[in-house]
Amino acid sequence: MDLHLDLDPGTGRRTGLEHALRDAIRAGRLAPGARLPATRRLAVELGLARNTVAAAYDQLVAEGYLTARRGAGTRVATLPESATTGPTTPAGSDTAAPRLDLRPGCPDVTTFPTTAWLRATRRALLAAPASVHGYGDPRGLPGLRHALAEYLGRTRGVHADPANIVVTCGYVHGLALLASVLDGPVAMEDPGLPFHRDVVRRAGRTVAALPVDDDGAHSFPDGVAAAVVTPAHQYPTGVPLHPARRHALVDWARDTGAVVVEDDYDGEFRYDRQPLGAVQGTAPDHVVYAGSASKTLGPGVRLGWLVLPPRLVEPVVEARRHTDLITAAPTQLALADLITSHAYDRHIRACRLRYRRRRDQLLAALDGHTALGVSAGLHAVVPHPDETAVLAAATAEGLALGGLRDHWHDPEGRPGGVIVGYGTPAEHAWRPALAALTRALATRRITA
Repeated sequence: MDLHLDLDPGTGRRTGLEHALRDAIRAGRLAPGARLPATRRLAVELGLARNTVAAAYDQLVAEGYLTARRGAGTRVATLPESATTGPTTPAGSDTAAPRLDLRPGCPDVTTFPTTAWLRATRRALLAAPASVHGYGDPRGLPGLRHALAEYLGRTRGVHADPANIVVTCGYVHGLALLASVLDGPVAMEDPGLPFHRDVVRRAGRTVAALPVDDDGAHSFPDGVAAAVVTPAHQYPTGVPLHPARRHALVDWARDTGAVVVEDDYDGEFRYDRQPLGAVQGTAPDHVVYAGSASKTLGPGVRLGWLVLPPRLVEPVVEARRHTDLITAAPTQLALADLITSHAYDRHIRACRLRYRRRRDQLLAALDGHTALGVSAGLHAVVPHPDETAVLAAATAEGLALGGLRDHWHDPEGRPGGVIVGYGTPAEHAWRPALAALTRALATRRITA
């Protein structure tokens, strides 16, 4: 038998034999029904103790990989087909990362402040009581909620009572919690991120289209429980919500009893002026402010927050109790320390300068091509009459881009284009990605 036996001393001989037999069965090198050598014979052939082989056989019999009957010997069991076809890639995941990546939705994760994070984690863990490692409050650690209330009030104009903040595992988690407690359809921007619409639908809510023009969302509908908007920097068009539309949105929420969900996904990154304050600050009883550390630190941190109107706090907390209950305490402690020490502010300022430089380089490389939404954020929309051709040319260059057409609720007859995420690449890949984008766009001249 070709077992590829691993006798690494750190693994152990019995464990190595178990792994080798499992791998051979899963790969089909040992077919169902095949009879294995007697323990004495295999021990002699492999130079192992008989007890070692017998223990490995017994373990695999217990796990269902082998069968053993007196007089019939030890044989390979028949496994379900999926167990013998090798590892598979989960649906919806990429089989391989693109060589060059300008997809939107992610910052340059190489900027993650590793040294500051380690210091913050060490300080916070040493100072924290042991109770923080228990189940705790589903809203999150009090220290982080107080730090967020101060930070959001200072930088985003959010009116935040720590008692009304719920710490989540990112924005999508918060959106799913909200959708689970709302009672009625949810209006979502058109165009908007299709994945977010899927999250709301999976929570059992229907989705209504909320049209967007050059001044942002408008025509707020009756008969919905909530409207999800991106006022500071609409995704994907990049337009900010006009002041008159902000007032209209708040008036609509007051008149209808609906709630506004303000997705402030990259509100810290504004390049032509100070970042726009949150709508929530003008109507905290009618607006849920939703933010996260995904664009400032990285999606892998899995930290987000909801600043809720008082009437929604208990329903959301109750929904949280019946899902994952709490967010990991060490990451909460670290972020709270980063905020209170102002290391978080310093990191954001450094990133803002970095991304503004990239934004300027992107505009120079486009050389007359139209670019939308470039006053803020981490992406730009480049309209194009033949989105499919540009995406195909980009793929040939090994470059990944976002497509605009999929963001419409109904893409039929809607304009196309590409969405360029200039925050995504690491520094060494930025220039090659920009050059590949220029070549892909040259397949056909863009019309304004």
